[in-house]
Order: sequence, then C-alpha cells, then structure tokens
Amino acid sequence: MTPTQFEVPKEVRDMAEKNVEQAQAAFRQFSEAITQAMGMWSKAIPANDMTAGFKQVQDRAIGFAKQNAETGLALAADLAKVKDFKEVLALQTKFAQTQMQAYAQQTQELGKSMTAAMTSLTPKS
Repeated sequence: MTPTQFEVPKEVRDMAEKNVEQAQAAFRQFSEAITQAMGMWSKAIPANDMTAGFKQVQDRAIGFAKQNAETGLALAADLAKVKDFKEVLALQTKFAQTQMQAYAQQTQELGKSMTAAMTSLTPKS
C-alpha cells in the first residue's frame, strides 16, 4: 500500500454496515407512518377536481422523496463496504451523476403534473 492509499479497517466497515441497516429499518418505519398519515389526511379532504389534481402531484412528490431516500441509503450501504478511498470517490461520483439526472427528470415530471393540476381547474368555455 502506498502512502496515498487509505484502507478502511474491516471493523469500521462492519460497524458502518450495521448502522446502515439500522437506518434503513428506521426509514421503512418512518415511510410507513408517513404513508398512513397521508392516507388519513387525504380521506379527510373532500374529493373534487382541485384536490384530485393536487393529490396526484403530492403522491408523485412523495414517491420521488422515497425513491431519493432509498437511493441515498443504497449509497450508504455501498460506502459501508468500501475498502479504500478510491472506491469512495468512484461511488460518490457515480451517485452524483445519477442523482442529478434523476432530479432533472423528477423536476420535469412534477412540473407537468402541476401544470395538469392547474389546467384541470380552469373553466372550460
């Protein structure tokens, strides 16, 4: 190993993997609680054209938030297994590139959903 290489000790990787597993379990519980709360909230609001359109936007946004959190947790799981700094940089670079593409796509989809929701509110002549 050259002086510029940094190897992550196995004990640290094991501890990190355990912490990631705990974080994933906590996220699943949190996600289930949010889903239940949003379901109850949605049932309490009267259904009409306005609420239907914005419910779709809300559902899509929640889906993207879950997807992004899961992707971040997957990165954390991968990082917990790395053996050197070179792997960290490779994973981070790939993650950043992939997520920037995902954020751009999600922004476009939410914009289209918002436009559709707003369009459904305009009176038909």
